[in-house]
Formats: sequence, structure tokens, C-alpha cells
Amino acid sequence: MGSFGGKVSELTDLQHKFTLMVADLIQEAARRGYKVALGEAHRTPEQARLNAKKGSGISNSLHCERLAIDLILRKNELYLTDSYQYQELGEWWESKGGAWGGRFKRPDGNHFSLAYGGRR
Repeated sequence: MGSFGGKVSELTDLQHKFTLMVADLIQEAARRGYKVALGEAHRTPEQARLNAKKGSGISNSLHCERLAIDLILRKNELYLTDSYQYQELGEWWESKGGAWGGRFKRPDGNHFSLAYGGRR
């Protein structure tokens, strides 16, 4: 396996931590009876700018840093579309050190992230 040399960056370390946290989140969701599908995890800066222009996101989204993911949940065969329906998992995620989009000014309940650079 090749080596890039040099020191691993703080961002790379956080991305690794976030990925492991998401794996735990998905397993916790399954234990609680949710069926999980992956939503958007990575977003290009161009897409983030377009979303911000439309009012459906911010231009400096943590999705661009690979520190955010949107999950799609079903329970009892129903898709959960309201932020409050994600609260149980959102609070669990927060207890593990993550940031949950259900707390945003414009709630985004299916958003799970790891704070970085003053963003969550």
C-alpha cells in the first residue's frame, strides 16, 4: 500500500471519526426498529452554492467536507419526512458528540453532522 507521507490532517481525522459515528448511528437506528437508506453524504461546492441560492442549504455545507450525511428513515413501512420524527435518533447522535439538523433555525431532521470550522 502506498504512502502519501506527511502528517494526517485534522480534517482527515474528523472524516474518519465521522464515518465510524455514522456506522454506529445506522446500527442504532436498526436496533430501534428503523429501516435506513443513505441520502446525500457528499456535496460539491457548486451544488452547495446552488442549494443556498434556492434556500435549501448553505454555501459552506459540511457535506462538502464529508462531515455530514442525510439519512432516510422508514418505520412501520412509512417514510419519515418531518424533523420531529427523527428526534429520538437526533438526540442519540448529539449524545455521541454529533450535531443534529433538527436543532437548526430551519429544521433539517434527517441531517447528521460533526461540527467543524464553526459549522454544524
